[in-house]
Amino acid sequence: MEKIDNIKKATQLARAIASDISIYNTDAIAEALKNDNVFTAIADELAEGHTLFHSRVTAEIAQNTNIFEKAIIDIIIAGRAHINTPIW
Repeated sequence: MEKIDNIKKATQLARAIASDISIYNTDAIAEALKNDNVFTAIADELAEGHTLFHSRVTAEIAQNTNIFEKAIIDIIIAGRAHINTPIW
């Protein structure tokens, strides 16, 4: 399989992975936001997503961008701004 070398496509991949993590861990993420431990609570899922992203994009994109991390914040964290949590 050819690796993604296009920023737009890499961003789409990262957002799709983050969306899957978000969908399949809805309750755990909501609870973790309330407890201010999101990154610990879903560490395994994030690591798996990170590995998948890095396996599908070129080394240049993987090493020189924060596309995956931005997708995690945009989709998993900011997408739940309505949850009552002490972190905001």
